[in-house]
Amino acid sequence: MLADSPILTTEGRNPASESIDRLSALEIVRLMNSEDAKAPQAVGREAESIAKAIEIIADRLRGGGRLIYLGAGTSGRLGVLDAAECPPTFSTPPELVIGLIAGGREAMFRAAEGAEDCRDLAIADLDQVGLCSRDVLVGIATSGRTPYVLAGLDHARQCGAYAIALSCSFQAAVNSVCDLAITPLVGPEVISGSTRLKAGTATKMVLNMLSTGAMVLLGKTYGNLMVDLRATNSKLVARSRRIVHEATGISEAEAERLLADCGGEVKTAIVMHVRRVSADQSRQLLQRSGGQLRGALESDGG
Repeated sequence: MLADSPILTTEGRNPASESIDRLSALEIVRLMNSEDAKAPQAVGREAESIAKAIEIIADRLRGGGRLIYLGAGTSGRLGVLDAAECPPTFSTPPELVIGLIAGGREAMFRAAEGAEDCRDLAIADLDQVGLCSRDVLVGIATSGRTPYVLAGLDHARQCGAYAIALSCSFQAAVNSVCDLAITPLVGPEVISGSTRLKAGTATKMVLNMLSTGAMVLLGKTYGNLMVDLRATNSKLVARSRRIVHEATGISEAEAERLLADCGGEVKTAIVMHVRRVSADQSRQLLQRSGGQLRGALESDGG
């Protein structure tokens, strides 16, 4: 007879929702909203670990490394989503932040639950993207024991990459095969084991912080303005004009002319106006400041 195995934090029954099938729609909403409020609190308790991860990620990216997310199911999808948002938001090359999901592209749209148990698949996926010692790997496993993620983290450490484990389970197995653990404990889900709920929310919040925090440290913002965005649609073209206007005080019409003169590069346009230089000179100032807009504006008495 098999001994009872310990119940994972993410698999436990939530006493607050044991009678959820008897509740009205409004009562379900209020219950779920009350439970969801625990996610930011859990993330807040991991602030120091998240901050350390941001510093490490930014340092590795400066050194030519990449940020790679690895996960299965909801965890994998959230990693892919965060990676996909970096190029339009921060004008990063697509290969700088990569999201890998067990089962590949098809698993984004259709569940491939069996793939998460395949350790060899994680190693193959990481080898395919050329994981190296300059990279950071964030292994995402809300349960803390997904074989695909465990194998990926272990492989990353063997390659010399920095391994970060993100889970939502007490005494998570992934914590033993990483260099840094981030563990927001949100407690049992409203529907037992459905980690796309609170655990998914907490995971999304942490990933937002990791990528955004690293990009801020790399100079992708000026204050809270998104100065390194890539204007790929009409909404972002309008946002580019508005950012140049807000950063410099010039009219949006003048901002549009500046952007036209420098190929739509927001930082270049701002430096052109403030420093009274050409587009090429503006790019040189930005290059000398390591891409930091504030440094380009303030250097040499600017």
